[in-house]
Amino acid sequence: MKVTVVGAGAVGASCAEYIAIKDFASEVVILDIKEGYAEGKAMDLMQTASLMGFDTKISGSTNDYAKTADSHIAVITSGIPRKPGMTREELIGINAGIVKTVSSNLLKHSPNVIIIVVSNPMDTMTYLVHKTTGIPKNRIIGMGGALDSARFKYRLAEAMEAPISDIDGMVIGGHSDTGMVPLTSHATRNSIRVSEFLSEDRLQQVADDTKVGGATLTKLLGTSAWYAPGAAVSSMVQAIACDQKKMFPCSTMLDGEYGLKDICIGVPVILGKNGIEKIIDIPLSDAEKAKMKESAEGVTKTNGLLEL
Repeated sequence: MKVTVVGAGAVGASCAEYIAIKDFASEVVILDIKEGYAEGKAMDLMQTASLMGFDTKISGSTNDYAKTADSHIAVITSGIPRKPGMTREELIGINAGIVKTVSSNLLKHSPNVIIIVVSNPMDTMTYLVHKTTGIPKNRIIGMGGALDSARFKYRLAEAMEAPISDIDGMVIGGHSDTGMVPLTSHATRNSIRVSEFLSEDRLQQVADDTKVGGATLTKLLGTSAWYAPGAAVSSMVQAIACDQKKMFPCSTMLDGEYGLKDICIGVPVILGKNGIEKIIDIPLSDAEKAKMKESAEGVTKTNGLLEL
């Protein structure tokens, strides 16, 4: 099992680190355009192998896609990160060109690769990969919902003063500060609905805090977060690599599901060896349906800025 991570920045390096520590891949290749950067990150990570007890081989490459040949899974994290006050949508001009070039180069050397898109604005970048590569939609996956759901569960556990292992919850919709749809009606603590523990106002606060989770961290850190994004990607990669059939909310191309067409947006899917193996259509309340529709309109508007 060979995994390529394009972009050796904070998110890409964290993703490679978590994949290596979990020890399910035989090889991880980190690629970056900055001379020596990916090689340095790879060497640093390899020097933790004996300490952390993993055997995954990690190598780095400066823009040499030949070294990514025969990758089973590729993660695209490259592009400029958010700065305080920026929206994910403001990154579209620069990141669209980067993602288009990266996906094309990956497919030259790994025609059967499964691509996970992390670069922002993520739903639109996932849509771009669909429109410019022509590969089957099950092999193009956007990472947003897994991260947003982790942030949602963190906020729920915080509100209930509960261990996070007790909490289950999901965020669907667009990966943006306004487009996320935290499913408070489906969230539970050990199978008991969280509405039994929290007031409607407190649940709304949890949802609002979840939606600005990335912006909150960007303001604190001065740049985008990396630990949780890296962990979210590594969990998706593991689900595919190990054929786990796990459910994650992922950005995927819809063709009528949830009443939406020709759009990539976050919905629950089953991830296995073929990538997206099934889209799960779950019942939504009228309010959630309205929010999902509004979210889709926002993503479609951003998609319109692409030069396809």
